[in-house]
Amino acid sequence: MKIFIASDHAGFALKRAILEHLRAAGREVEDLGTHSEESVDYPDFAHTLAARVAREAEARGILICATGIGMSMAANRHPGVRAALCHDAYTAEMARRHNNANVLCMGGKVTGEAVAKQMVDIFLATPFDGGRHARRVAKLEAKDE
Repeated sequence: MKIFIASDHAGFALKRAILEHLRAAGREVEDLGTHSEESVDYPDFAHTLAARVAREAEARGILICATGIGMSMAANRHPGVRAALCHDAYTAEMARRHNNANVLCMGGKVTGEAVAKQMVDIFLATPFDGGRHARRVAKLEAKDE
């Protein structure tokens, strides 16, 4: 599974910690920026990552800004992207099981490093349940068209 990760300046420190965590686990991850704590505009990074995830069916993305709100709003403007703002292990699991989310969004100023790593691991390992949930996700995709 290809994993893309991006952040703005407010999410940079947490992104760096998650990158180290994923690489230590042997995961293939591509860092799409930002590469410092210098102020940048979060939509630029959300749009870049969302476009990549939308093109690669099996890819997953991770976006981090101060709260995760802006990143999720920007990413969800892309057809085929289902970005979920998560705050804990349960929301990360349900984003995958029930919503087939392909982008995990979180807040670098509101999510601790240990919780963030746990969310990432769960998000990447959890399958989509399908069934009645597939019907609902299809309605999301139909709205994109």
